[in-house]
Amino acid sequence: MSGPANAAPDSPRRNRPRFEDLPVPDDTANLREGPDLHEQCLGLLPLIGVWRGAGEVVYPTIDGPFTYGQQLVFAHDGRPFVSYEARAWLLGPDGEVLRPAAREVGFWRPQPDGELEVLITHATGISEIFYGRARNLTSWEIETDAVVRTASAKEVSASHRLYGLVEGGDLAYVDERAMEGQPLQPHLSARLSRIAG
Repeated sequence: MSGPANAAPDSPRRNRPRFEDLPVPDDTANLREGPDLHEQCLGLLPLIGVWRGAGEVVYPTIDGPFTYGQQLVFAHDGRPFVSYEARAWLLGPDGEVLRPAAREVGFWRPQPDGELEVLITHATGISEIFYGRARNLTSWEIETDAVVRTASAKEVSASHRLYGLVEGGDLAYVDERAMEGQPLQPHLSARLSRIAG
């Protein structure tokens, strides 16, 4: 498998940091290394890797939009789920890094009937359960079934996300969110290039 033309030239040789002495299979974001991808996860194969790029965030109650950088990691350990991690950082007008921003972790759990169960927990005190499906071989759509938040978290009541590979092999996504008393509306959008896997 060779990466897209705009991927980092060494992306096929790179992987997420791993502990080689872990007594069980560690997650791998590179399909050339580690355990085989579970057959139930084959529909998520195009997502496996480390992706990095930039996007735009809009808040319903704050003037914006704001630009952010982001890294997504989709990895697996051979079992019937894919681990997910997202880290973001706010960018200034000249692309300079201002500070760390949102973080989320979770699992994508494809089911035998093609349904996706996706669990995502945010560092801000929000946990979401999404359900969805692949729209085709290179795009996936999920929406929240439940949102739980801590007492200190901002009010979020729903989310709808669409992920897909676009021209050049990049990964693009949009996240619509109902929050702070506002209806579902665009919140995040980004385009990321493969840097590992």
